[in-house]
Amino acid sequence: MALTDTYTLSNGVKIPVVGFGTWQTPSGDVAYHAVLDAIKAGYRHIDTAAFYGNEESVGQAIHDSGVKREDLFVTTKLWNDDHGYEATKEALGKSLSRLGLEYVDLYLIHWPNPIAFRDDWQAANAGSWKAMEEAYEAGTVKAIGVSNFRSHHIDALLETAKIAPMVNQIFLNPSDLQPAVVEYNNAHDIVTEAYSPLGTGKIFEITDLKAIADKYGKSVPQLVLRWHLQHGFLPLPKSVHTEYIEANTQIFDFEITADDMKKIDSYQGVAGTAADPDTANW
Repeated sequence: MALTDTYTLSNGVKIPVVGFGTWQTPSGDVAYHAVLDAIKAGYRHIDTAAFYGNEESVGQAIHDSGVKREDLFVTTKLWNDDHGYEATKEALGKSLSRLGLEYVDLYLIHWPNPIAFRDDWQAANAGSWKAMEEAYEAGTVKAIGVSNFRSHHIDALLETAKIAPMVNQIFLNPSDLQPAVVEYNNAHDIVTEAYSPLGTGKIFEITDLKAIADKYGKSVPQLVLRWHLQHGFLPLPKSVHTEYIEANTQIFDFEITADDMKKIDSYQGVAGTAADPDTANW
């Protein structure tokens, strides 16, 4: 396995097994150079979102990287204010414009039940999904999916959807394995992407991980990213430091034993858990 290896989505689209995350990466020089460094380090999968406020910088780095557009996989997401059919069409157009791209490889609904639509989230999602299906059929998105969805949110979506979600991007790391969501994704041929795969740095609070990582001659982040891959997850590590961006790619030359995988699985709740999308105040 290598950085450019892929999972195959339910529609046959290939998605690189590791992506480069840009959440909390400031727009401007910081985001631009982080993405440029990631592409230079070998990443071919870049993840952003309208809410991150850095689509322009990410798009400029993609443009300036010298890598062919068809060799890159780019994801962005629909923010909570823009749910519904017409608003989603407009929001996708704005994201494409900010990115400077004719299409994105993956477009996700960022949250299933934002506070602005809490009284009628099912209908709002259905409208957004219809717009996304049309964009998919038109070729302006190559795949469509969701983020932070639980099983009941996807079940509701499938009541009216023509196309099933291909990806569910969730908060996922050794402190929260979200087993019910992962099981549902697997049963429905939905790829599980892991944002905050290192727990936004909180996994360093799990002191046992250092001893396990030392056994393999690896850092804690390298160990945990490898753990994600051995579970079949798609991690989206984020950094703005060149040395860490490069280090996070060095996860393909070792294998974690079954016993150590079980140990890493055992830290539920130690360093935070996912927000409940039905009660989150955004």
